[in-house]
Order: sequence, then structure tokens, then C-alpha cells
Amino acid sequence: MEEIAILGVGMHPWGKWGRNFVDYGVVAARDALADADVAWTDVGFVSGAITVRNGYPGYVAGSTFANALGFTGCQVASSYAACASGATALSVARGHILSGACDVALVVGADTTPKGFLAPNEGDRPDDIDWLRFRMVGATNPVFFALHAQRRMALYGATKEDFALVKVKNSRHGATNPRARFAKEFTAEDVANSPTVSDPLRLLEICATSDGGAAMVVSSMEYAKKHGHTDPVRVKGISLVTPTYPDTVLDLPYLATDAGAAGDVPERGFKDSIGDAVYAEAGIGPDEVDVAEVYDLSSALELDWYEQMGFCAPGEAEQLLRDGVTSLGGRLPVNPSGGLGAFGEAVPAQAIAQVCELTWQLRGEAEGRQVEGARAGVTANQGLFGHGSSVLVAR
Repeated sequence: MEEIAILGVGMHPWGKWGRNFVDYGVVAARDALADADVAWTDVGFVSGAITVRNGYPGYVAGSTFANALGFTGCQVASSYAACASGATALSVARGHILSGACDVALVVGADTTPKGFLAPNEGDRPDDIDWLRFRMVGATNPVFFALHAQRRMALYGATKEDFALVKVKNSRHGATNPRARFAKEFTAEDVANSPTVSDPLRLLEICATSDGGAAMVVSSMEYAKKHGHTDPVRVKGISLVTPTYPDTVLDLPYLATDAGAAGDVPERGFKDSIGDAVYAEAGIGPDEVDVAEVYDLSSALELDWYEQMGFCAPGEAEQLLRDGVTSLGGRLPVNPSGGLGAFGEAVPAQAIAQVCELTWQLRGEAEGRQVEGARAGVTANQGLFGHGSSVLVAR
């Protein structure tokens, strides 16, 4: 796959601002355009990541953001893939660029979230598996996070103390990030003293729901060179894979797994395959990655990603954490932004925000949290309903 260039990135700070999601996306988009030194009128395509909680404007995010910035006749598209929406929107933009349909594109996502758990829209929908898992099983997202934490404890001997160390690390990373919602360091004692939400996970180990926005300006390599971007950060790989049958690990909103007896169990599971695909496309292996932003919906899930993205063998994530490998100053810092623990979930924006962070890291612009000498970075931000999501960028 040919590369595309990241010319500019922008982000609206995460928080609970109580405004329309479009406001956050416009701020992020204008910041990205300014960072790229690209005029809005030069953008040929807007790829919007959908937010389903904001009615019609959220469902047609590409057109909504184009309208807010001022219609220019550019082409638009909108993508929904739950938490993978941002990576999907980037993939659509890449396809437009590589096909020759446009030279430069804007990718943007933003969200305004409700208080409390993310949940399906109101109304009775007994044929909707996401509605069923809330209404019939009571399996909110923190229940799902806790099930995976319990699985990790049973398989590999992980402890509550290990999960707390992830939060401590990420809070230390995010404490100096001006765009983070919770720019504060927490200690293991703070975590232990926070209330249990879904055993074994405590409040400080589960990400909040947040408002926020993120955007990128991407282009062909030819356009970048012509406009003075001689060494841009490049998108080398995007993974949007789906599971392979039989899928034997529980992944909400699905309420059951495939039986391993029905067919040969794949050597690599669904989440492992997300990283496999992005590395194969990029031609870069996990041992060549310098920095990662992964989907820490809970502290325990971050440990799973260490193994699923190939940073270590199964069962070795806790040791990687304890040895400081994934901390700033270690061999492979993970979530130097502070991760979702510091930001919270703004669903259509977060996969884009991860790439923004990696872009700042590879440019050497992540003040206060810089990974020295970073040349390649990877994201993991899986979406529910069988959506893989990973982006690999490099210089």
C-alpha cells in the first residue's frame, strides 16, 4: 500500500464542556489546517467520523463539518465503526487520495457524551444485540472490562496491583498534557481507595465518557513535497480487520462466543490479528515500534494489548510494565498522552486523537512527555461489533 502524508493535526481538549459536538470538531479541524498550512478551500475531501448520540448531524458527520467550516463543493463521506470510526474515516480518506480523487483531505471526529455509561439510544429493539446486552443482561461497558480483567487474572496471575500500576503510569504521562481532561498524577493508594465499579476494577481504572474532537489533514506524498513538507509523518498501514471464525473470546455486545469444537481455533485471535495486519501492510514489525497509543478503556485492557500488538509474549505484560519498558524513558512507552484514562471516551474522535499524539511524538513536539528519538508508532483502538482498528505511522 502506498503511503500518505500527515500534514497537520489538531485537537480540542477533552472534558465535559456541554456544547454541540460540531464546535469541538471545528476547533480541531481549524487547528489541523493551520498546522498543515493548508487553506480550507484547498481541501478536496472531508472524511467525518460519525457520532450516533447527536441525531442527524452526527450521522452525516462529513457533511456536518463541511457545512460548519463553509461549504466549498468538496466531496464528503461519513464513517461509523464504534470506537474504530476515526481509523475508518482515515482509511476512506487514504483511499480517496491514492485513487487520485483528491490531493488533500480532512479527517475529523468529535463527540458530546452523556453522563454515565455509554448506552444504546432509547426505544425497544429486541433484535438489537447492543440493546439486549444492556436491557437483558445488564452488561454495561465496565462489566465487559471487568470480565476481561478476571480472565487475565485467571490465565496469567495478574493482580489488582498490576492494574493499578497501569493507571499510575498513564496518569504520570498525562499530567503534563494540556489536552487531557484529567491532567493529574494518581498513586497506587489513590487507586486502591477509589470505589469498586465492577470487580476487580475500581473507578480510577475505568475511563470516563468525555467531550472532545480531533482532526488530521492528510495528502498524497507528491502534494506534500510540492508544498514544502519534505519529511512528513507518513501513514504506512491501517488495519480494519474483522474476527475469524471461530471467535472463542467474549467481545461485547455479543453475548456468546463461537464453540472451539466447531472448527479449528485460529492460531491468533481477533485482537492479535489487528496488529498482524497493520504490521504486514506497513512492512514494520513490533520490534521496530518506538511508541504506542493503545485502547485503555480499563487499566487491565492495556495489558492485553501489550501481548496482542506483539510487544511481548502472552503472560508477560505484567513484567513488561513492572520493568518500566512501557513508561516514558523505557524501550517502548505506551500511552505517553495519558491514554483514555487521562482523556476519557469521545468515541469518533479517539482513534484520530491517537494518531495526532503519535504525530507530535514523531515530530518531537510532545512537550513534557516526549519519547526521545521516536521514528515509528502504532495505535490500537478496536471498535465493538467486530471492528479492528490500528494505524501505523513513521518518518
